[in-house]
Amino acid sequence: MGRVTLQRRHFLGSAAAALLAGCQPPPPALEFAFAGIDLERGHALRDLLAQGPLPAPTLVRRAQVIIAGGGVAGLAAARSLRLAGVHDFALLELEDTPGGNSRAGAVNGVACPLGAHYLPVPGDHAPEVQDLLEELGLRQRVAGRWQYDERHLCHSPQERLYFEREWQEGLLPVQGVGEATLEQYRRFSQAVGAAIRAARFTMPQFAALDAKTGLAPAHQALDAMIFEAWLQQQGLDDAHLRWYLDYCCRDDYGAGIARVSAWAGLHYFASRHGFHAPGEAVAEDREGVLTWPEGNGWLTQQLAAPLKAQGQLQTGTSVLRIAETRRGVEVDAFNHHSGNVERWQAPRCVVALPVFVAARVVQNPPAFLAQAAQRLQWAPWAVTNIHLNAPLADRPGAAPAWDNVIYGDSNPGGLGYVDASHQKLDPRPGPTVLTYYQALGDVADARQQLATQGAEHWGRAALAALAGPHPDVLQRATRVQVTRYGHAMSIPVPGVQAFLSQIGLQAPPGKRKLLLNGERQRALPTPATARLAFAHSDWSGYSVFEEAFTRGHAAGLRA
Repeated sequence: MGRVTLQRRHFLGSAAAALLAGCQPPPPALEFAFAGIDLERGHALRDLLAQGPLPAPTLVRRAQVIIAGGGVAGLAAARSLRLAGVHDFALLELEDTPGGNSRAGAVNGVACPLGAHYLPVPGDHAPEVQDLLEELGLRQRVAGRWQYDERHLCHSPQERLYFEREWQEGLLPVQGVGEATLEQYRRFSQAVGAAIRAARFTMPQFAALDAKTGLAPAHQALDAMIFEAWLQQQGLDDAHLRWYLDYCCRDDYGAGIARVSAWAGLHYFASRHGFHAPGEAVAEDREGVLTWPEGNGWLTQQLAAPLKAQGQLQTGTSVLRIAETRRGVEVDAFNHHSGNVERWQAPRCVVALPVFVAARVVQNPPAFLAQAAQRLQWAPWAVTNIHLNAPLADRPGAAPAWDNVIYGDSNPGGLGYVDASHQKLDPRPGPTVLTYYQALGDVADARQQLATQGAEHWGRAALAALAGPHPDVLQRATRVQVTRYGHAMSIPVPGVQAFLSQIGLQAPPGKRKLLLNGERQRALPTPATARLAFAHSDWSGYSVFEEAFTRGHAAGLRA
């Protein structure tokens, strides 16, 4: 695969930098703004539900299926209906664009992610996702083997870490660490291997469930404790190893090793490519990642396009009430464009809403929904997009990469940044957008901070974190846009996997088998009632594209 990167410029010595700074023009006026998610709209929905009786609907509409929620799961449900030949459906979405936490945006004309920014090349446990990629032309059979379009695979270099005042390749701290640290890396690698042999880990995770008992006994033991306690049992206390594992957990789950379960901490590695200590053999293709300047927003845009063309997508629409009746389902929704409440009637409904929202709007909620809303916990996130008028100066070491992480980030939950220009094929340096992530599941008052602090507060914090590896960031930044997620993702805290695994087993065995594109059957344990099928990554206990898409696909087929 050809490698195209921005031209690298090493950081100048302090004296030369000071001299050069005197010749620099003044920094551009810096603008700060919120983008992507309308928190006020969501809070207005909450307040309206708390006031008592809802306003009477002014309009009644009908369809064969209603999909409540336009995140990845809702879009997947719509696609599965389309593939099954069902076109009389409507998808209701709160925001003005669908996509959930996989939305895309642009700053000064440069496309960038507003949330999730990559998709690992899916394995055979995710055939629904594989089929989607084939439909989108991202993979095809060549001489009997599947090949992925290299334009969409992450270009090299993929990852780097700012550690000890210079950049190193990869995200595991290795440069200058002692033999004791390297030995703990090797021991953790062995522990991950042992966990894989004890009981399989898959993504989506339901593929590893036992049809009768749910979570395997080995996984039940891991699910019962926090990851930090498991590491302590294993004698894995090295600070560098723990920093890396904490980063990985915050990256996937929104919270660190002191909060997520040991099952989740091991699942991060065991369901993908394992963990390999420095010097260990690594499969050549183990790091395959699909990404785009828009992040996973590119995928949700492709999923939404046919819905827009057919008039099946209703954006700016807040679901207020979902009720099962003798004849079907009634869905009352507030249309933010008209200011009216509209009633939708259909034989079936896919509830692709976060669990805590579904529990509020579903009338007489089933026990499993009410219990899930009480058990699950959610992590807030802040995503800050920084437009730069030119590439940044750089500290010595590894070349600029797609994913750039700062060891000991100055911000709570800081996860570093991705470069929106990394995938472009034009080698000439130019303006770009850096997307800086903060996973705030470990910050006690993060949700309140997101609601009350201005965009400049979050933007300045991101710029301060980047100033260490990039001292000229304020000279280059022109506009900063912040996207806030009050409940970005479910955190897989201890006990969640055991609880959720039992919900899918409540359906009669004959109801668990669903056809995939009319060809093969497999068990898809979809939480459901007589007329409602529930689909969201929350039902997997953590939020990744594979989980949300597969559950949405299954719920669409059930509907």
